Amino acid sequence: MLTVYAIPVSLYCAKLRILLRHKKLQWQEIPPPGGYGSERYKTVIASGNLPALLDGDLVLSDSEAIAEYLNEKYPDPPMLPKDAGERAKVRERSRFHDTRLEPALRTLFAHMGPAVRDLDLNQRQSIELSARLGQLGKFLEESSEAGQPGLLSLGDCGFPISFAWIDLLSPVLELQITWPDAVSAYREKVEAIEAVATEIKDYRPKLQAYLDQLEGS
Repeated sequence: MLTVYAIPVSLYCAKLRILLRHKKLQWQEIPPPGGYGSERYKTVIASGNLPALLDGDLVLSDSEAIAEYLNEKYPDPPMLPKDAGERAKVRERSRFHDTRLEPALRTLFAHMGPAVRDLDLNQRQSIELSARLGQLGKFLEESSEAGQPGLLSLGDCGFPISFAWIDLLSPVLELQITWPDAVSAYREKVEAIEAVATEIKDYRPKLQAYLDQLEGS
């Protein structure tokens, strides 16, 4: 059985769980020894990253590397197209999530509690996130496979989790987010896929409880 180091509200751990669910793999999830970022954990995973995968003698970190590995080892259902150009577009979309959209969201994470909120930052990130969603909309318009009913690619697994974060943070931080029609349509189709719907149903209450805890701190 696969072993995954993870913590409940980690965005990238949830991203990996969508892939694991979609491929109907069996895995056990354990917390990083010593806690996330600890020196003890870094003796196992040198980068300290989450999630991390243990598969026999293989130790692998970084959600993108893990996703590519699992898609090769367990090719059914395939999560990359057969066409080289379309595969490149999927990888482009996945990297856009990890290097553009998610970092714009992550900027807010250190300022979620009532005592450390920054209205100016929230306004700036509202603009930034809306711009990134606009760029995503253009990527989707250029892709022939994105958002096809029932089709989930490696490029799709991170977005539903970031969308959930944006939804739950918007009323708390008074974010003003513009959702392009292409993104809203894509979101509706992706979130209807069983693996995504199951993960979101499990994940959102954990994220809400985390935010509620911050509110009371």
